[in-house]
Amino acid sequence: MSEEIKKEERSLNFLEEIIEEDLKTGKYQSIVTRFPPEPNGYLHIGHASSICLNFGLTQKFPGYTNLRFDDTNPVTEETEYVESIKEDVRWLGFEWKNERFASDYFDNLYAFALKLINNGLAYVDDSTAEEMAVLKGTPTEPGKDSIYRTRSIEENKDLFTKMKNGEFPDGSRTLRAKIDMQHINMLMRDPILYRIKHAHHHRTGDKWCIYPMYDFAHGQSDSIEEVTHSICTMEFVPHRELYDWLIKNLEIYPSHQYEFARRNINYTVTSKRKLLQLVTEKHVTGWDDPRMPTISGLRRRGYTPKSIRDFCDRIGVAKRDNMVDVGLLEFCLREDLNKIALRRMVVFDPIKVIITNYESDGEVLHSENNSEDEKGGIRDISFSKEIYIESNDFMEVAPKKYFRLAPGQMVRLKSAYIIKCDEVIKDADGNITELHCSYIPESKSGSDTSEIKVKGTLHWVNAADAVEIEVREYDRLFQVEDPTDEEGDFKDYINPDSLKVVKGFAEPALKEAKLDDRFQFIRKGYYCLDKESVDDKLVFNRTVTLKDGWMKDQKKN
Repeated sequence: MSEEIKKEERSLNFLEEIIEEDLKTGKYQSIVTRFPPEPNGYLHIGHASSICLNFGLTQKFPGYTNLRFDDTNPVTEETEYVESIKEDVRWLGFEWKNERFASDYFDNLYAFALKLINNGLAYVDDSTAEEMAVLKGTPTEPGKDSIYRTRSIEENKDLFTKMKNGEFPDGSRTLRAKIDMQHINMLMRDPILYRIKHAHHHRTGDKWCIYPMYDFAHGQSDSIEEVTHSICTMEFVPHRELYDWLIKNLEIYPSHQYEFARRNINYTVTSKRKLLQLVTEKHVTGWDDPRMPTISGLRRRGYTPKSIRDFCDRIGVAKRDNMVDVGLLEFCLREDLNKIALRRMVVFDPIKVIITNYESDGEVLHSENNSEDEKGGIRDISFSKEIYIESNDFMEVAPKKYFRLAPGQMVRLKSAYIIKCDEVIKDADGNITELHCSYIPESKSGSDTSEIKVKGTLHWVNAADAVEIEVREYDRLFQVEDPTDEEGDFKDYINPDSLKVVKGFAEPALKEAKLDDRFQFIRKGYYCLDKESVDDKLVFNRTVTLKDGWMKDQKKN
């Protein structure tokens, strides 16, 4: 066996090792996984790990992945969320074989419940939630049987039928599994299988007024679909015993549950409940606000599917939860954007430069779209007597080793000429209004015969046809690494500077920008067009800075 193959085997994560062994021993000829989101909100970066894992396994091994919506709670679920989830999964680059809903199986699940009742393994309980909580005991104290636990099979069937027919109000009765009220695993102490909920369902309408609990719908849906490897996060480890108990006693396809660790990301929250608070309390503009960790928010901000897939691959799969530095996600993003982003020149805080010895009415120059892309091509850029540069690229009194523009000092204009600052023009209050410079005609980029060497290169835009744009400078939404681990309300730690809106002057090529385009504003960062842009008002979002200056900035504060 070659060293390359040995190295590849050693790199398998624990789930891949399990699957490889299952296929090798003939336990399965192919595998089936599923991604089972509840359609009660938008997917976030945490879901991306599960998506990449489940779909990635069936790309690496023979088999397929289903997309199944866990729509067992009609109060919180909406078709809007279903459609957004499908869009997000496809955007990440994956396609499912079968689109399923837990509600597809409501008739099957009801039949399974009747089977448990007929086998003496389930009963209808009239206890209130408070009464059940008291009887359940604690991790160190055994629970006590409900007085309704001894109901006959016939009585339970009758009551469960009446529950289904809508004859009882919400919360008045539940169907519980009859397992063991003294079990060491509290989830096995007669767990609830069905509850009464008179609510309109986004797919089944008003057909049902009883709905299965997650633990009853989850494993049985896996079994119906013959899922071979049901992959969950570590908080479902205690649920596995119930998962197996139900499959065994229902005598159905033996799907098996495996768990992997969550990867929490610092400076953000991924709780759907907390994200909903941010939206409803208007701390952000919506689920797709570019500061949100939702996939739709990341997409609007300019993240690429490849960068997210690469991030998920790098953080890997493990059995212990840990915190991942968001800087790794940004690293993966920069690495991808550097290869694909179109270079454009944009000036945020302009100062006018007049090139006094430039006699032409203007000319067209050429610049590379992306020097990292051999097929990136070139674009036309216009040049004339009057241009804008960044005001912070000029200093009237410059220190040593200052290589930008200063009186008597020369710089190169990107893809243009070398210029020298000859005169500083000020208004009556002493404010600089413009710079008068001279240029060296033979120093044109690509055909420079001047033999003059300069150490500074500045970006610029032609004042004659510069396009005014709005730029939204996004930063991290929270000021602390773990907002949920701090005292008080997590919203107290929202970064007040997470969004700054500035104006910019851009080269005209940006008028052709499309929503899927990615740009590097030279010397500024990576940007994308926002969906709120219109022809007469172009809006760009900062995706990420050119370099990670976050920690350095924090040390200064």
